Amino acid sequence: MPQTADDMDAVAVRAWCSLALEALGREREAIDAINVYPVADGDTGTNLYLTVESAAAAVEAVFAAHETGTSVPALADVVRAMAHGALIGARGNSGTILAQLLRGMAGVLADGHDADHLRRALTRAAEAARQAVAHPVEGTVLTVATAAAEAAGRTAGDPRPEAVAQAAYEGARTALDATPGQLAVLGRAGVVDAGGRGLVTVLGALVEAVSGEPPARGTWVTPDIAPVTVAAADDCAAGGPADGPAFEVIYLLEARDDAVDRLRARLDGLGDSLVVVGGDGLWNVHVHVDDAGAAVEAGVEAGRPYRIRITHFGADRVHPHLSEPAQRGVVVVVPGDGLSGLCTEAGATTVLARPGEPPASGELVDAIRRAHAHEVVLLPNDAELRHTAAAAAEQARTEGIRVALIPTRAAVQGIAALAVHEPERSFDEDVVAMTAAAGATRYAELAVAERQSWTMAGICQAGDILGLIDGDVAVIGEDVPGTARAVLDRMLSAGGELVTLVLGEDVPDSLAEALQEHVREGYLAVDTVVYRGGRQCAPLLIGVE
Repeated sequence: MPQTADDMDAVAVRAWCSLALEALGREREAIDAINVYPVADGDTGTNLYLTVESAAAAVEAVFAAHETGTSVPALADVVRAMAHGALIGARGNSGTILAQLLRGMAGVLADGHDADHLRRALTRAAEAARQAVAHPVEGTVLTVATAAAEAAGRTAGDPRPEAVAQAAYEGARTALDATPGQLAVLGRAGVVDAGGRGLVTVLGALVEAVSGEPPARGTWVTPDIAPVTVAAADDCAAGGPADGPAFEVIYLLEARDDAVDRLRARLDGLGDSLVVVGGDGLWNVHVHVDDAGAAVEAGVEAGRPYRIRITHFGADRVHPHLSEPAQRGVVVVVPGDGLSGLCTEAGATTVLARPGEPPASGELVDAIRRAHAHEVVLLPNDAELRHTAAAAAEQARTEGIRVALIPTRAAVQGIAALAVHEPERSFDEDVVAMTAAAGATRYAELAVAERQSWTMAGICQAGDILGLIDGDVAVIGEDVPGTARAVLDRMLSAGGELVTLVLGEDVPDSLAEALQEHVREGYLAVDTVVYRGGRQCAPLLIGVE
Protein backbone atom coordinates (compact mmCIF):
# COMPACT_ATOMS: atom_id res chain seq x y z
CA MET A 1 0.00 0.00 0.00
CA PRO A 2 1.33 3.49 -0.77
CA GLN A 3 2.69 5.46 2.14
CA THR A 4 0.08 7.70 3.78
CA ALA A 5 0.21 10.86 5.87
CA ASP A 6 -2.17 12.57 8.29
CA ASP A 7 -2.12 15.89 6.45
CA MET A 8 -1.88 17.07 2.87
CA ASP A 9 1.89 17.09 2.56
CA ALA A 10 4.06 15.84 -0.30
CA VAL A 11 3.81 12.22 0.86
CA ALA A 12 0.02 12.45 0.97
CA VAL A 13 -0.14 13.92 -2.53
CA ARG A 14 2.00 11.06 -3.80
CA ALA A 15 -0.23 8.54 -2.05
CA TRP A 16 -3.33 10.27 -3.38
CA CYS A 17 -2.16 10.00 -6.98
CA SER A 18 -1.20 6.36 -6.55
CA LEU A 19 -4.46 5.41 -4.80
CA ALA A 20 -6.56 7.36 -7.31
CA LEU A 21 -4.88 5.56 -10.19
CA GLU A 22 -5.45 2.21 -8.53
CA ALA A 23 -9.11 3.02 -7.80
CA LEU A 24 -9.79 4.29 -11.32
CA GLY A 25 -8.20 1.12 -12.67
CA ARG A 26 -10.81 -0.88 -10.75
CA GLU A 27 -13.68 1.43 -11.69
CA ARG A 28 -12.71 2.21 -15.28
CA GLU A 29 -15.00 -0.25 -17.03
CA ALA A 30 -18.00 0.60 -14.86
CA ILE A 31 -17.49 4.33 -15.49
CA ASP A 32 -17.05 3.75 -19.23
CA ALA A 33 -20.32 1.81 -19.26
CA ILE A 34 -22.41 4.70 -17.90
CA ASN A 35 -20.84 7.36 -20.16
CA VAL A 36 -23.79 8.98 -21.98
CA TYR A 37 -22.97 12.70 -21.70
CA PRO A 38 -21.82 14.83 -23.48
CA VAL A 39 -21.15 12.05 -26.01
CA ALA A 40 -22.03 8.41 -25.48
CA ASP A 41 -18.62 7.13 -26.52
CA GLY A 42 -17.92 4.89 -23.54
CA ASP A 43 -14.48 6.24 -22.62
CA THR A 44 -14.88 8.51 -19.58
CA GLY A 45 -13.34 6.00 -17.16
CA THR A 46 -10.46 5.33 -19.51
CA ASN A 47 -9.83 9.05 -20.06
CA LEU A 48 -9.81 9.74 -16.33
CA TYR A 49 -7.43 6.84 -15.76
CA LEU A 50 -4.99 8.09 -18.41
CA THR A 51 -5.13 11.63 -17.01
CA VAL A 52 -4.36 10.49 -13.46
CA GLU A 53 -1.70 8.11 -14.75
CA SER A 54 0.11 11.09 -16.30
CA ALA A 55 -0.25 13.09 -13.06
CA ALA A 56 1.06 10.19 -10.97
CA ALA A 57 4.03 9.66 -13.30
CA ALA A 58 4.98 13.34 -12.98
CA VAL A 59 4.83 13.12 -9.19
CA GLU A 60 6.97 9.97 -9.16
CA ALA A 61 9.52 11.73 -11.35
CA VAL A 62 9.86 14.50 -8.73
CA PHE A 63 10.40 11.95 -5.97
CA ALA A 64 12.89 10.00 -8.10
CA ALA A 65 14.91 13.17 -8.71
CA HIS A 66 14.95 13.91 -4.99
CA GLU A 67 16.75 10.83 -3.72
CA THR A 68 18.52 12.40 -0.72
CA GLY A 69 18.15 9.95 2.13
CA THR A 70 15.02 10.40 4.23
CA SER A 71 14.04 13.84 2.93
CA VAL A 72 11.13 14.36 0.55
CA PRO A 73 10.48 16.98 -2.13
CA ALA A 74 8.78 20.26 -1.29
CA LEU A 75 4.99 20.13 -1.36
CA ALA A 76 4.88 22.97 -3.91
CA ASP A 77 7.07 21.00 -6.32
CA VAL A 78 4.94 17.88 -5.97
CA VAL A 79 1.53 19.51 -6.45
CA ARG A 80 2.77 21.54 -9.40
CA ALA A 81 4.12 18.35 -10.98
CA MET A 82 0.77 16.67 -10.37
CA ALA A 83 -1.09 19.52 -12.05
CA HIS A 84 1.35 19.71 -14.97
CA GLY A 85 1.26 15.95 -15.51
CA ALA A 86 -2.54 15.98 -15.57
CA LEU A 87 -2.56 18.94 -17.97
CA ILE A 88 -0.28 17.37 -20.58
CA GLY A 89 -1.88 13.94 -20.22
CA ALA A 90 -5.54 15.00 -20.08
CA ARG A 91 -7.84 12.93 -22.27
CA GLY A 92 -11.39 13.72 -23.32
CA ASN A 93 -13.87 16.12 -21.77
CA SER A 94 -13.72 14.49 -18.34
CA GLY A 95 -9.94 14.25 -18.18
CA THR A 96 -9.54 17.88 -19.22
CA ILE A 97 -11.90 19.04 -16.48
CA LEU A 98 -10.13 16.84 -13.90
CA ALA A 99 -6.82 18.41 -14.95
CA GLN A 100 -8.26 21.85 -14.20
CA LEU A 101 -9.59 20.65 -10.84
CA LEU A 102 -6.11 19.42 -9.90
CA ARG A 103 -4.54 22.63 -11.16
CA GLY A 104 -6.92 24.67 -9.01
CA MET A 105 -6.05 22.59 -5.94
CA ALA A 106 -2.33 22.79 -6.64
CA GLY A 107 -2.40 26.60 -6.68
CA VAL A 108 -3.59 26.64 -3.07
CA LEU A 109 -1.82 23.56 -1.68
CA ALA A 110 1.53 24.89 -2.86
CA ASP A 111 1.27 27.38 0.03
CA GLY A 112 0.28 24.97 2.82
CA HIS A 113 -1.02 21.55 3.75
CA ASP A 114 -3.32 22.04 6.73
CA ALA A 115 -7.10 21.57 6.80
CA ASP A 116 -7.83 25.19 5.90
CA HIS A 117 -5.63 25.03 2.81
CA LEU A 118 -7.35 21.82 1.74
CA ARG A 119 -10.78 23.44 2.14
CA ARG A 120 -9.72 26.43 0.07
CA ALA A 121 -8.06 24.16 -2.49
CA LEU A 122 -11.31 22.27 -3.10
CA THR A 123 -13.20 25.55 -3.48
CA ARG A 124 -10.65 26.95 -5.90
CA ALA A 125 -10.72 23.70 -7.89
CA ALA A 126 -14.50 23.84 -8.38
CA GLU A 127 -14.34 27.50 -9.41
CA ALA A 128 -11.49 26.92 -11.86
CA ALA A 129 -13.27 23.99 -13.51
CA ARG A 130 -16.43 26.02 -14.09
CA GLN A 131 -14.44 28.87 -15.56
CA ALA A 132 -12.72 26.48 -17.97
CA VAL A 133 -15.99 25.15 -19.44
CA ALA A 134 -17.58 27.39 -22.05
CA HIS A 135 -21.17 26.45 -21.12
CA PRO A 136 -21.38 24.75 -17.70
CA VAL A 137 -24.21 22.22 -17.34
CA GLU A 138 -25.70 21.08 -14.02
CA GLY A 139 -25.89 17.38 -13.31
CA THR A 140 -22.28 16.87 -14.44
CA VAL A 141 -18.87 16.60 -12.80
CA LEU A 142 -19.00 20.38 -12.27
CA THR A 143 -22.02 19.99 -10.00
CA VAL A 144 -20.30 17.20 -8.08
CA ALA A 145 -17.13 19.29 -7.65
CA THR A 146 -19.10 22.27 -6.37
CA ALA A 147 -20.97 20.09 -3.87
CA ALA A 148 -17.70 18.61 -2.64
CA ALA A 149 -16.25 22.09 -2.07
CA GLU A 150 -19.37 23.28 -0.26
CA ALA A 151 -19.42 20.23 2.01
CA ALA A 152 -15.73 20.72 2.79
CA GLY A 153 -16.46 24.37 3.62
CA ARG A 154 -18.94 23.32 6.27
CA THR A 155 -16.08 21.76 8.27
CA ALA A 156 -14.62 25.23 8.97
CA GLY A 157 -12.87 25.18 12.32
CA ASP A 158 -12.05 21.46 12.20
CA PRO A 159 -8.24 21.18 12.12
CA ARG A 160 -8.21 17.66 10.65
CA PRO A 161 -7.53 17.36 6.90
CA GLU A 162 -9.10 13.91 6.94
CA ALA A 163 -12.37 15.45 8.14
CA VAL A 164 -12.29 17.89 5.24
CA ALA A 165 -11.58 15.12 2.73
CA GLN A 166 -14.33 12.87 4.15
CA ALA A 167 -16.85 15.72 4.02
CA ALA A 168 -15.92 16.51 0.42
CA TYR A 169 -16.28 12.86 -0.51
CA GLU A 170 -19.70 12.54 1.12
CA GLY A 171 -20.90 15.79 -0.43
CA ALA A 172 -19.78 14.60 -3.83
CA ARG A 173 -21.55 11.26 -3.41
CA THR A 174 -24.78 12.94 -2.46
CA ALA A 175 -24.56 15.28 -5.44
CA LEU A 176 -23.75 12.37 -7.75
CA ASP A 177 -26.89 10.50 -6.67
CA ALA A 178 -28.93 13.54 -7.71
CA THR A 179 -27.46 13.92 -11.21
CA PRO A 180 -30.09 11.77 -13.01
CA GLY A 181 -32.74 14.25 -11.87
CA GLN A 182 -30.74 17.24 -13.09
CA LEU A 183 -29.75 16.08 -16.58
CA ALA A 184 -32.46 14.49 -18.70
CA VAL A 185 -30.13 12.22 -20.68
CA LEU A 186 -28.92 10.63 -17.45
CA GLY A 187 -32.47 10.13 -16.21
CA ARG A 188 -33.53 8.42 -19.44
CA ALA A 189 -30.53 6.10 -19.35
CA GLY A 190 -30.95 5.41 -15.63
CA VAL A 191 -27.37 6.29 -14.70
CA VAL A 192 -25.42 8.85 -12.73
CA ASP A 193 -22.94 11.16 -14.46
CA ALA A 194 -19.83 9.23 -15.47
CA GLY A 195 -17.42 12.13 -14.90
CA GLY A 196 -18.99 12.80 -11.53
CA ARG A 197 -18.58 9.17 -10.54
CA GLY A 198 -14.94 9.37 -11.53
CA LEU A 199 -14.47 12.44 -9.34
CA VAL A 200 -16.07 10.62 -6.40
CA THR A 201 -13.52 7.84 -6.95
CA VAL A 202 -10.67 10.36 -6.92
CA LEU A 203 -11.99 12.01 -3.74
CA GLY A 204 -12.30 8.60 -2.10
CA ALA A 205 -8.60 8.09 -2.79
CA LEU A 206 -7.95 11.50 -1.20
CA VAL A 207 -9.68 10.37 2.01
CA GLU A 208 -7.52 7.26 2.14
CA ALA A 209 -4.35 9.24 1.40
CA VAL A 210 -4.78 11.63 4.34
CA SER A 211 -6.34 9.22 6.83
CA GLY A 212 -4.83 5.87 5.95
CA GLU A 213 -8.29 4.29 5.74
CA PRO A 214 -10.69 3.91 2.79
CA PRO A 215 -13.72 6.21 3.07
CA ALA A 216 -16.99 5.07 4.54
CA ARG A 217 -19.03 4.30 1.44
CA GLY A 218 -22.51 4.25 2.96
CA THR A 219 -25.27 2.49 1.05
CA TRP A 220 -24.82 4.13 -2.36
CA VAL A 221 -25.68 1.76 -5.20
CA THR A 222 -24.98 2.48 -8.86
CA PRO A 223 -28.15 2.37 -10.98
CA ASP A 224 -28.55 -0.49 -13.44
CA ILE A 225 -26.21 0.18 -16.34
CA ALA A 226 -26.87 -2.82 -18.57
CA PRO A 227 -28.74 -1.00 -21.38
CA VAL A 228 -26.37 1.93 -21.68
CA THR A 229 -23.69 0.62 -24.02
CA VAL A 230 -26.27 -0.19 -26.70
CA ALA A 231 -28.97 2.44 -26.31
CA ALA A 232 -27.15 5.50 -25.06
CA ALA A 233 -26.29 7.02 -28.42
CA ASP A 234 -29.92 7.14 -29.49
CA ASP A 235 -30.96 8.61 -26.16
CA CYS A 236 -28.24 11.27 -25.94
CA ALA A 237 -30.11 14.49 -26.60
CA ALA A 238 -27.09 16.57 -25.62
CA GLY A 239 -25.02 15.95 -28.69
CA GLY A 240 -24.27 12.29 -29.37
CA PRO A 241 -22.65 11.17 -32.60
CA ALA A 242 -26.00 10.91 -34.39
CA ASP A 243 -27.01 14.54 -33.92
CA GLY A 244 -23.90 16.39 -32.74
CA PRO A 245 -20.44 17.32 -34.01
CA ALA A 246 -18.52 14.61 -35.82
CA PHE A 247 -15.06 15.08 -34.30
CA GLU A 248 -13.36 15.45 -30.94
CA VAL A 249 -10.27 17.67 -31.20
CA ILE A 250 -7.70 17.88 -28.41
CA TYR A 251 -4.31 19.56 -28.41
CA LEU A 252 -1.75 21.17 -26.16
CA LEU A 253 -1.17 24.83 -26.94
CA GLU A 254 1.64 27.23 -26.15
CA ALA A 255 0.02 30.69 -26.23
CA ARG A 256 -0.45 33.95 -24.34
CA ASP A 257 -3.53 34.50 -22.18
CA ASP A 258 -5.03 37.12 -24.48
CA ALA A 259 -4.67 34.82 -27.48
CA VAL A 260 -6.45 32.04 -25.57
CA ASP A 261 -9.37 34.37 -24.84
CA ARG A 262 -9.81 34.91 -28.57
CA LEU A 263 -9.37 31.18 -29.21
CA ARG A 264 -12.20 30.35 -26.80
CA ALA A 265 -14.56 32.67 -28.68
CA ARG A 266 -13.51 31.19 -32.03
CA LEU A 267 -13.92 27.56 -30.95
CA ASP A 268 -17.20 28.28 -29.20
CA GLY A 269 -18.63 29.27 -32.56
CA LEU A 270 -17.32 26.10 -34.21
CA GLY A 271 -18.79 23.44 -31.92
CA ASP A 272 -19.61 22.42 -28.35
CA SER A 273 -18.17 20.68 -25.27
CA LEU A 274 -15.47 23.36 -25.24
CA VAL A 275 -13.02 23.13 -22.35
CA VAL A 276 -9.77 25.11 -22.23
CA VAL A 277 -7.59 24.53 -19.18
CA GLY A 278 -4.11 25.55 -18.10
CA GLY A 279 -2.23 28.81 -17.80
CA ASP A 280 1.28 30.25 -17.63
CA GLY A 281 1.67 29.79 -21.38
CA LEU A 282 0.58 26.14 -21.63
CA TRP A 283 -3.02 25.08 -22.29
CA ASN A 284 -4.99 21.94 -23.03
CA VAL A 285 -7.78 22.52 -25.54
CA HIS A 286 -10.78 20.18 -25.96
CA VAL A 287 -13.74 20.74 -28.30
CA HIS A 288 -16.29 18.78 -30.36
CA VAL A 289 -16.64 20.13 -33.92
CA ASP A 290 -17.68 19.20 -37.43
CA ASP A 291 -14.68 20.97 -38.97
CA ALA A 292 -11.60 19.53 -37.25
CA GLY A 293 -9.26 21.46 -39.55
CA ALA A 294 -10.78 24.78 -38.53
CA ALA A 295 -10.34 23.90 -34.85
CA VAL A 296 -6.66 23.17 -35.39
CA GLU A 297 -6.20 26.31 -37.52
CA ALA A 298 -7.68 28.36 -34.69
CA GLY A 299 -4.97 26.92 -32.45
CA VAL A 300 -2.28 27.84 -34.96
CA GLU A 301 -3.55 31.42 -35.00
CA ALA A 302 -3.43 31.54 -31.20
CA GLY A 303 0.01 29.98 -30.70
CA ARG A 304 1.73 26.64 -31.22
CA PRO A 305 -0.53 23.60 -31.01
CA TYR A 306 1.05 20.16 -30.68
CA ARG A 307 0.14 16.61 -29.58
CA ILE A 308 -2.97 17.06 -31.70
CA ARG A 309 -5.57 14.26 -31.41
CA ILE A 310 -8.57 14.14 -33.72
CA THR A 311 -11.13 11.40 -33.10
CA HIS A 312 -14.14 10.70 -35.29
CA PHE A 313 -17.30 9.82 -33.40
CA GLY A 314 -17.93 6.76 -35.56
CA ALA A 315 -20.21 3.85 -34.88
CA ASP A 316 -17.26 1.74 -33.87
CA ARG A 317 -16.66 4.05 -30.90
CA VAL A 318 -20.29 4.29 -29.86
CA HIS A 319 -20.86 0.53 -30.11
CA PRO A 320 -17.36 -0.85 -29.61
CA HIS A 321 -18.51 -4.34 -28.71
CA LEU A 322 -21.27 -4.99 -31.23
CA SER A 323 -19.03 -6.63 -33.87
CA GLU A 324 -17.53 -10.05 -33.30
CA PRO A 325 -13.89 -9.79 -32.11
CA ALA A 326 -11.19 -11.00 -34.47
CA GLN A 327 -9.24 -14.05 -33.43
CA ARG A 328 -5.89 -12.26 -33.34
CA GLY A 329 -4.51 -8.76 -33.51
CA VAL A 330 -1.13 -7.02 -33.21
CA VAL A 331 -0.42 -3.81 -31.30
CA VAL A 332 2.73 -1.92 -32.31
CA VAL A 333 4.39 1.13 -30.71
CA VAL A 334 5.88 3.31 -33.46
CA PRO A 335 8.12 6.42 -33.31
CA GLY A 336 6.64 8.23 -36.31
CA ASP A 337 3.42 8.68 -38.24
CA GLY A 338 4.94 7.22 -41.39
CA LEU A 339 5.59 3.92 -39.64
CA SER A 340 2.14 4.16 -38.12
CA GLY A 341 0.63 4.13 -41.60
CA LEU A 342 2.87 1.26 -42.67
CA CYS A 343 1.90 -0.90 -39.69
CA THR A 344 -1.76 0.00 -40.01
CA GLU A 345 -1.71 -1.16 -43.63
CA ALA A 346 -0.28 -4.45 -42.37
CA GLY A 347 -3.30 -4.83 -40.10
CA ALA A 348 -1.79 -3.71 -36.80
CA THR A 349 -3.17 -1.32 -34.21
CA THR A 350 -0.59 1.41 -33.55
CA VAL A 351 0.42 3.63 -30.66
CA LEU A 352 2.51 6.70 -31.50
CA ALA A 353 5.51 7.32 -29.23
CA ARG A 354 6.54 10.96 -29.39
CA PRO A 355 10.10 12.09 -28.49
CA GLY A 356 10.36 12.33 -24.71
CA GLU A 357 6.73 11.22 -24.31
CA PRO A 358 6.62 7.42 -24.14
CA PRO A 359 3.12 5.95 -24.04
CA ALA A 360 1.70 5.13 -20.62
CA SER A 361 0.40 1.68 -19.74
CA GLY A 362 -3.17 2.95 -20.06
CA GLU A 363 -2.56 3.92 -23.68
CA LEU A 364 -1.24 0.44 -24.42
CA VAL A 365 -4.23 -1.18 -22.71
CA ASP A 366 -6.53 1.06 -24.74
CA ALA A 367 -4.78 -0.02 -27.95
CA ILE A 368 -5.11 -3.68 -26.99
CA ARG A 369 -8.84 -3.13 -26.54
CA ARG A 370 -9.07 -1.28 -29.87
CA ALA A 371 -7.47 -4.28 -31.58
CA HIS A 372 -10.78 -6.01 -30.67
CA ALA A 373 -9.37 -9.52 -30.75
CA HIS A 374 -9.34 -12.60 -28.53
CA GLU A 375 -5.55 -12.82 -28.88
CA VAL A 376 -3.12 -9.89 -29.15
CA VAL A 377 0.62 -9.72 -29.81
CA LEU A 378 2.17 -6.60 -28.24
CA LEU A 379 5.35 -5.09 -29.76
CA PRO A 380 6.67 -2.20 -27.56
CA ASN A 381 9.72 -1.51 -29.80
CA ASP A 382 11.61 0.19 -26.97
CA ALA A 383 13.65 -1.36 -24.15
CA GLU A 384 12.47 1.42 -21.82
CA LEU A 385 8.86 0.33 -22.32
CA ARG A 386 9.29 -3.25 -21.14
CA HIS A 387 7.79 -2.67 -17.68
CA THR A 388 5.02 -0.44 -19.03
CA ALA A 389 4.15 -3.01 -21.68
CA ALA A 390 4.21 -5.83 -19.13
CA ALA A 391 1.77 -3.93 -16.93
CA ALA A 392 -0.53 -3.28 -19.89
CA ALA A 393 -0.44 -6.93 -20.92
CA GLU A 394 -1.30 -8.04 -17.38
CA GLN A 395 -4.21 -5.60 -17.20
CA ALA A 396 -5.56 -6.81 -20.55
CA ARG A 397 -5.31 -10.42 -19.42
CA THR A 398 -7.57 -9.67 -16.47
CA GLU A 399 -10.17 -8.61 -19.05
CA GLY A 400 -10.04 -11.99 -20.74
CA ILE A 401 -7.70 -11.08 -23.62
CA ARG A 402 -4.83 -13.44 -24.32
CA VAL A 403 -1.75 -11.23 -24.71
CA ALA A 404 1.78 -12.18 -25.74
CA LEU A 405 4.45 -9.55 -25.14
CA ILE A 406 7.42 -9.78 -27.51
CA PRO A 407 10.17 -7.58 -25.99
CA THR A 408 11.17 -5.76 -29.18
CA ARG A 409 13.65 -2.97 -28.49
CA ALA A 410 13.44 -0.97 -31.72
CA ALA A 411 10.97 -0.17 -34.47
CA VAL A 412 12.92 -2.19 -37.05
CA GLN A 413 12.55 -5.28 -34.86
CA GLY A 414 8.82 -4.65 -34.75
CA ILE A 415 8.71 -4.34 -38.54
CA ALA A 416 10.56 -7.65 -38.86
CA ALA A 417 8.15 -9.35 -36.46
CA LEU A 418 5.10 -7.94 -38.23
CA ALA A 419 6.44 -9.11 -41.60
CA VAL A 420 6.24 -12.78 -40.55
CA HIS A 421 2.94 -12.48 -38.67
CA GLU A 422 0.41 -15.04 -39.91
CA PRO A 423 -2.96 -15.04 -38.10
CA GLU A 424 -3.85 -18.42 -39.64
CA ARG A 425 -1.16 -20.13 -37.55
CA SER A 426 -1.76 -21.16 -33.96
CA PHE A 427 -1.13 -18.35 -31.47
CA ASP A 428 1.97 -20.00 -30.00
CA GLU A 429 3.49 -20.71 -33.42
CA ASP A 430 2.85 -17.15 -34.56
CA VAL A 431 4.43 -15.68 -31.43
CA VAL A 432 7.49 -17.94 -31.77
CA ALA A 433 7.98 -16.94 -35.42
CA MET A 434 7.57 -13.23 -34.67
CA THR A 435 9.93 -13.46 -31.68
CA ALA A 436 12.56 -15.22 -33.78
CA ALA A 437 12.33 -12.57 -36.53
CA ALA A 438 12.68 -9.74 -34.03
CA GLY A 439 15.58 -11.43 -32.26
CA ALA A 440 17.43 -11.95 -35.53
CA THR A 441 17.28 -8.22 -36.32
CA ARG A 442 20.13 -6.04 -35.10
CA TYR A 443 19.17 -2.40 -34.85
CA ALA A 444 20.81 1.00 -35.02
CA GLU A 445 19.76 4.63 -34.83
CA LEU A 446 21.33 7.94 -35.79
CA ALA A 447 20.87 10.83 -33.37
CA VAL A 448 22.25 14.34 -32.91
CA ALA A 449 24.29 14.95 -29.76
CA GLU A 450 22.73 17.71 -27.64
CA ARG A 451 25.82 18.42 -25.54
CA GLN A 452 29.38 17.28 -24.87
CA SER A 453 29.36 13.85 -23.31
CA TRP A 454 31.35 10.69 -22.66
CA THR A 455 30.19 7.72 -24.75
CA MET A 456 31.28 4.16 -25.45
CA ALA A 457 32.93 5.51 -28.62
CA GLY A 458 34.69 8.43 -26.94
CA ILE A 459 33.83 12.06 -26.25
CA CYS A 460 31.20 13.65 -28.45
CA GLN A 461 30.50 17.35 -28.90
CA ALA A 462 27.14 19.09 -29.28
CA GLY A 463 26.01 18.70 -32.89
CA ASP A 464 27.93 15.49 -33.56
CA ILE A 465 26.05 12.66 -35.30
CA LEU A 466 25.90 9.59 -33.08
CA GLY A 467 25.49 6.08 -34.44
CA LEU A 468 23.91 3.86 -31.79
CA ILE A 469 24.06 0.10 -32.36
CA ASP A 470 21.87 -2.03 -30.10
CA GLY A 471 21.42 0.99 -27.85
CA ASP A 472 25.09 1.93 -27.36
CA VAL A 473 27.02 4.71 -29.11
CA ALA A 474 29.36 2.95 -31.54
CA VAL A 475 30.20 5.72 -34.02
CA ILE A 476 30.69 9.48 -33.65
CA GLY A 477 30.56 11.32 -36.96
CA GLU A 478 30.32 14.78 -38.44
CA ASP A 479 27.45 14.17 -40.86
CA VAL A 480 24.56 11.77 -41.39
CA PRO A 481 25.79 10.04 -44.61
CA GLY A 482 29.28 9.27 -43.29
CA THR A 483 28.00 8.09 -39.92
CA ALA A 484 25.34 5.94 -41.57
CA ARG A 485 27.92 4.23 -43.80
CA ALA A 486 30.18 3.54 -40.80
CA VAL A 487 27.29 2.07 -38.84
CA LEU A 488 26.23 -0.14 -41.77
CA ASP A 489 29.78 -1.42 -42.21
CA ARG A 490 30.01 -2.37 -38.55
CA MET A 491 26.66 -4.13 -38.59
CA LEU A 492 27.23 -5.98 -41.88
CA SER A 493 30.70 -7.14 -40.86
CA ALA A 494 28.89 -9.81 -38.84
CA GLY A 495 26.80 -10.81 -41.85
CA GLY A 496 23.25 -10.15 -42.92
CA GLU A 497 20.72 -10.72 -45.67
CA LEU A 498 18.42 -7.70 -45.46
CA VAL A 499 18.97 -4.06 -44.51
CA THR A 500 15.99 -1.95 -43.47
CA LEU A 501 16.32 1.86 -43.61
CA VAL A 502 13.72 4.12 -42.00
CA LEU A 503 14.18 7.78 -42.94
CA GLY A 504 13.13 10.70 -40.77
CA GLU A 505 10.92 13.47 -42.13
CA ASP A 506 13.73 15.86 -43.10
CA VAL A 507 16.11 13.26 -44.54
CA PRO A 508 16.29 13.41 -48.38
CA ASP A 509 15.65 10.39 -50.59
CA SER A 510 19.17 10.84 -51.94
CA LEU A 511 20.57 9.50 -48.65
CA ALA A 512 18.64 6.25 -49.04
CA GLU A 513 19.83 5.93 -52.62
CA ALA A 514 23.45 6.49 -51.56
CA LEU A 515 23.22 3.94 -48.76
CA GLN A 516 21.56 1.38 -51.02
CA GLU A 517 24.43 1.83 -53.48
CA HIS A 518 26.95 1.46 -50.63
CA VAL A 519 25.37 -1.86 -49.63
CA ARG A 520 25.20 -3.14 -53.21
CA GLU A 521 28.88 -2.36 -53.85
CA GLY A 522 30.25 -3.74 -50.62
CA TYR A 523 28.00 -6.62 -49.65
CA LEU A 524 26.86 -9.13 -52.24
CA ALA A 525 23.41 -10.73 -51.93
CA VAL A 526 22.26 -8.20 -49.28
CA ASP A 527 18.92 -6.59 -50.11
CA THR A 528 17.77 -3.16 -48.89
CA VAL A 529 14.27 -1.87 -48.19
CA VAL A 530 13.42 1.76 -47.42
CA TYR A 531 10.52 3.25 -45.45
CA ARG A 532 9.59 6.77 -44.46
CA GLY A 533 9.26 7.23 -40.70
CA GLY A 534 7.58 10.63 -40.90
CA ARG A 535 7.38 13.21 -38.13
CA GLN A 536 8.80 12.40 -34.68
CA CYS A 537 11.07 9.73 -36.14
CA ALA A 538 14.86 9.82 -35.66
CA PRO A 539 16.93 10.94 -38.69
CA LEU A 540 17.66 7.31 -39.58
CA LEU A 541 16.78 3.88 -38.20
CA ILE A 542 18.68 0.83 -39.47
CA GLY A 543 17.86 -2.83 -39.16
CA VAL A 544 19.98 -5.77 -40.30
CA GLU A 545 18.55 -9.28 -40.54
